[in-house]
Amino acid sequence: MNLLTLLFGEPSINALDAHRKAEVKAMIEKLTTIGRTDDFLSLVPGGNFDMHCHHREAREIGKRLNDMGGVPLMLAVRNSIRSKLKDTLTEHLDHCWKDIGQWQA
Repeated sequence: MNLLTLLFGEPSINALDAHRKAEVKAMIEKLTTIGRTDDFLSLVPGGNFDMHCHHREAREIGKRLNDMGGVPLMLAVRNSIRSKLKDTLTEHLDHCWKDIGQWQA
């Protein structure tokens, strides 16, 4: 993150109306919790993880973000997650979101 983003936040998130901005902030908090408790990837499917070993709820959040603002919004949320979690978990999120919209892992 650059200094302006740290001071003023992600432009793609700031451009949203108040309702959607609150929704995105809640999704960031949920993704942070998922990353800390479950991870975004698993070695085996089942439970919170689909047949591709991707966290089901994290993928649903990615789909919602894609619907709201496409890759720019997904990248903004990814950057927010990166500031809260380790780089390895951010890479796991990248792979979890593979094939959502135009997302490239």
